[in-house]
This record gives sequence, C-alpha cells and structure tokens, in this order.
Amino acid sequence: MELNRLLLLLTIFLLRMDLSEMSPTRLVCDRRLIQKYIAEAMDLEEKVSQCGELPSLQQPVQLPMVGFSLREWMAKTNQDKGQETLRDLANLVDGTAAAQNQLSRGCALPLLQQLYEKASSFLLQLRNFGWQEQNPTTRPESGSPLISERNLRTIFGTYKQLVRGKLHFLFHDLWKDSCSVGDRQRAANPAALQPPSLTTLRGH
Repeated sequence: MELNRLLLLLTIFLLRMDLSEMSPTRLVCDRRLIQKYIAEAMDLEEKVSQCGELPSLQQPVQLPMVGFSLREWMAKTNQDKGQETLRDLANLVDGTAAAQNQLSRGCALPLLQQLYEKASSFLLQLRNFGWQEQNPTTRPESGSPLISERNLRTIFGTYKQLVRGKLHFLFHDLWKDSCSVGDRQRAANPAALQPPSLTTLRGH
C-alpha cells in the first residue's frame, strides 16, 4: 500500500509540476513560487466557499493544528522546522484522502482532489531536501496535535494556513541561508519577502 501511494504521489508530481520546479534550490530561491502557492491555496478556499451548503463527513478526519508561536518557531533549527512541516503536510494529505473517500460527487470533490495534488506535490518537493532521511531520534518531539474534523471547509482552511504560515516562514529561512546574492536579486519582490502577518500564525 505504501509503495502504491508513493507511486501515485510521484505520478501526480510529474504531471502537475513543471520540471524546472523540481529543484529544491529553485523552490526556495525563486520567491515567486511560494507566492503562487499561497494564491492557489486562497483560491481553493474561495471556490469551496462558493459551493453553498456542504455535507458533513460521516466519519471525522484527522487534521494537523498548524497554528504556531513565532517565538518557538524562531528557536528551532531549519532541520526541525522542515521535519515538523513535513509531518503536517503528510497528515493533511492523509486527512484529505480520507475525506475524498467519503464523497462520491458534489462541488467539493474536485476541489479536494486539487488540494490533495498540490499538498502531495509540496510533500515530495520538501522530501528532496532529505529531512525525512535523518535519524528518527533527532526529530523534534513536539509535532502538531491532530484534531478530528467533519467540516470540509476546515480542510481548505488548514491547507491555506499551513502554506501562509509554516511553509512560508520555512522557505524564507531557507532562502536567507541557502540562496546566493544573485538569486536574491533576481527574485527581488518586496511583497514576497515579507512574512505573513502574525495574525495568520495562531488558531486553526
């Protein structure tokens, strides 16, 4: 089952992502990419809000609580930040897949599929950094807690908050540490280099 899931994610990744975006370096050094993903996450949430009344899931799905303290985040290493974000993405992908399995039709179903593909692509790209290959004993103990959720809209809100919050901050930290001055100048975009407001960091 795990091999089938990995093959499915790889297929999605190759179909949905431009080959030039597969490079971890470009992922963090071209600041336009994270802004693109933030815009896509917000667009998905807007589209699902236009679906009208949505059915509640028969069985709750497990979603990560992705709000975080900026002070605690800044105290972590990039390694710990990357591993924590990977776990949040993996849990979100699993929760989205579980929600899809409960739907056979409706306005939210194709949007859930889009979210699943985008989150899965992010997951594969972040794994290119090799964080998941580290010794498990070095991983931070405090992962994001999970909550049981039946509301479909919460899945989209969680993804948006994760992209605007932890992912955005992680990419910003990696950008400072990994990208050359030339990369920074070529990707210069004052709006993109500003981290999201602190009001987006807390809550679910």
